[in-house]
Amino acid sequence: MKSKTIAEINEKIANEEANVFTSQELKELIREDNTPNFDEVDVVTCGTCGIMSGTAAIFHLDVFEPGLFKKAKNIYLNGVPGFVGPCPNEWLGSVDTIVYGTSHSVKDHSYGGGFLFKDIIDGKDIEIELESIDGEKYSSTITIENIPTAQMIGTRMAFKNYTSFVNPSKDPVSSIFNGIAMEGNFESFSFSGCGEINPLENDPDQNTVVPGSNILLNGSKGVILGNGTRSSDVKPNFMLTADMHQMEPEFLGGFKTPEGPEIFSSVAIPIPVLNEKILKQLMILNHKIPLPIADIRGRHLQLSETTYEKVWNNFDERPIFHEDKCIKCSSCLVEERCPTIAFTTTFDETSKQDKNLDTEKCFGCGLCKYSCLGGVFEMNTGSIAIDIDDIVHDVPIACRQSDIKRAKSLTNKLKNMIEKKEFKL
Repeated sequence: MKSKTIAEINEKIANEEANVFTSQELKELIREDNTPNFDEVDVVTCGTCGIMSGTAAIFHLDVFEPGLFKKAKNIYLNGVPGFVGPCPNEWLGSVDTIVYGTSHSVKDHSYGGGFLFKDIIDGKDIEIELESIDGEKYSSTITIENIPTAQMIGTRMAFKNYTSFVNPSKDPVSSIFNGIAMEGNFESFSFSGCGEINPLENDPDQNTVVPGSNILLNGSKGVILGNGTRSSDVKPNFMLTADMHQMEPEFLGGFKTPEGPEIFSSVAIPIPVLNEKILKQLMILNHKIPLPIADIRGRHLQLSETTYEKVWNNFDERPIFHEDKCIKCSSCLVEERCPTIAFTTTFDETSKQDKNLDTEKCFGCGLCKYSCLGGVFEMNTGSIAIDIDDIVHDVPIACRQSDIKRAKSLTNKLKNMIEKKEFKL
């Protein structure tokens, strides 16, 4: 069996001789029956983007004047609570705090850690409210420049296996696994995962993606710490970390659900092609990757199964907004439901409505197409045929909780960094 070493591939990268492919480029070559051989592939960059609830940030906030208070008891960033400590930082005016990506603001239930982290990375002003152990309250405003340490840690990210959901019951069910309370009677379908470009689908045995491997987390160079919480041989995932100062706001953010805001992140991981077995595993395509379908009332209640081909292949990654078709509903369901707050209404000086779809904030979830009463949004997200007791339900895909467009963007970024010798295996 032919083989290469990491050192040999790094030398080829240094000499600008390495053959680097994104996972999507490799898959297209396979579909075109133009599969490269072992000598023609050195590195494949894989990626995923989606809701990653087990995400937190550790901050050292250089906020107040020394001597102002002895120790902090409670702290809030834009209303999102943090956990102070463990270092007491007596009399220093600075605070160590941990903030969860799924924590909800005490002021606005639709705003949470994911939206906060994006605002921090975007350089926006962040409102700090602090209560000392003596009960005194202080406030200040900071930007990321006042945060000497901002380290993101994902305790469980980039799962290999995901579950999709429908609601077979009569009543709507509120869940983090959909952008809105999921309507009953098989009215809609939601899913996560980027299928054939997902890192762990391409290295299921973790031959190359191991503790200490270099990665990109939201655009920042980071490392794999090990397998994450809830990881198993059957459903592995990663624990990852990276410096938030180097992250790019386009790759992460908040995602509203009926159970409160969640956080989405993007991960890209290079897979060095060290032997022919690794290359063979990289040949996985969506039609070979199962996607279990469960009752949204519990992941253990599996109803059926589909594949990632049925949810990603040949479907639109983003909606097209036809403003001229808007029927000016008194209450816009799309604006109310949009998980990333990408669709908003503004008013000019004459109080005329101006609808706007922010394509940079858009997640491609599909809820706009599913929700709009006027059919303003053009987007083919597909549907899933689910056979239950010999009755076939054709269920529209209403909510994607993974964004394949962002995932592909990050795999492209990683490929470019490798080719420019800015990223070493």
